[in-house]
Amino acid sequence: MDAVRTDPESPSTSRAPAPVRHRHRKPKAMSAAARRALVLAATAPVAGAVLAGPSSAFAADKSTAAAATVPDAAVPVDDADSTMAAKLAERVNNPSLAGDGTLSGVVLDSASDKVIWGHNASTALMPASNAKLATATAALNELGPEARFTTKVVYSNGTLTLIGDGDRTLSGDDLGEMAQTAVDGLKAAGVTNVKVAIDDSLFPEPTMAEGWRPDYYDDQISPVRALSVDGKLSADTALDAGKVFAAKLADRGVTVDGDVTRGKAGTGDVPVAQKLSPTVAELIRTMLKHSDNDMAETLLRKTALKAGQPATFEGGTAAVRQVLGERYGIPLDNVVLHDGSGLSRATRIPAATIAAILDNATEPRNQYVLGPILDGLPVAGEAGSTLGPEYARFDDPNSKCAVNKVRAKTGTLTGAVALSGLTQGKDGRWKVFSFVENNSTAKTSEITDAMDGLAATVNGCWA
Repeated sequence: MDAVRTDPESPSTSRAPAPVRHRHRKPKAMSAAARRALVLAATAPVAGAVLAGPSSAFAADKSTAAAATVPDAAVPVDDADSTMAAKLAERVNNPSLAGDGTLSGVVLDSASDKVIWGHNASTALMPASNAKLATATAALNELGPEARFTTKVVYSNGTLTLIGDGDRTLSGDDLGEMAQTAVDGLKAAGVTNVKVAIDDSLFPEPTMAEGWRPDYYDDQISPVRALSVDGKLSADTALDAGKVFAAKLADRGVTVDGDVTRGKAGTGDVPVAQKLSPTVAELIRTMLKHSDNDMAETLLRKTALKAGQPATFEGGTAAVRQVLGERYGIPLDNVVLHDGSGLSRATRIPAATIAAILDNATEPRNQYVLGPILDGLPVAGEAGSTLGPEYARFDDPNSKCAVNKVRAKTGTLTGAVALSGLTQGKDGRWKVFSFVENNSTAKTSEITDAMDGLAATVNGCWA
């Protein structure tokens, strides 16, 4: 099946471990130019440095963390890194990865940003859902982790208008509560008949992104609108939400005249009810944990608007590039973005850039803003996430040792499989890795098994 929804999207049933955090600042901040030269040039193992222990469930003890102050240049490649790099060099030749396809891969030491291993690291490939990491970074930076979206109901001249604000978590129960609030006000005013309209004008009329296939609709994603209900795929999610709202009103004793129509609320309309979304931080966690395409594209448009761009694919991806390149100094060499979800078959991102995005989220100075990215990464073996056992991840003899030890974003399209995340290596230091494979002729299950094996190799449990 050609789509990111081959990554499962059922609700998580277990609590993810605490996110990776650094206990101390890195010894030395790197310039964007230095990072670019260091990461994109990766073709072989180089010297690494000890990682300051993260303040999380995976943290090394304080004495280990406190010792992580040796200058980078004085730290040679240790045996664990050398062994891991050598094993990766062998295992990327797995026929499921090598074959007729192309693999872009890199492993960084998170404390120093040094490259431990690289293979075609600057080769830009289809990243599938790994593109959501770029979307998440921009959304958190522009909107802020505590921001919420507000769905509203207003009244004017006998019409209740439901106004969308991009909350993809809005449910039928939420609309029922809003309907009850509206009904209470209407009855108090002696109104028993209304018309219902929807206003989803926050976003322009939906279009398809470059690189999207027509059959994505009603299978992988809905046309992107500012109003929806219950996260359902639909040709018109806004109209569906309006119909549900109208039904909730009728259930509560108010007669709805005629069909639900599309309109635009006026500035003088009377506020009647509203519903706040979860925070952007919570939305990001959900988007990443379940690889939610609709949420990614909605967040892309909200990010665009906050950045002063039009709420389109072009405006959203321009905002993403600005945040990544100008705000965080992440290298964008060879990066081509066409959407927020990674469904586009025209999007290209090298593994080196994906690793830099993740590594950026581990910086102590970025913890408050970008921490939800680390929180949202699926955990190997986590039921209900895209790395859950129900999808046969980390369950073969080579990778099952890494269950609960790897946090990573998955990505799957026909002809593209990706896995990028973090794990604590055999030496106790945290590693950032990214593996992106395109055009293998092997079965998807064989490719994902091989990818999981690479992550287990970085962890060191598959020696």
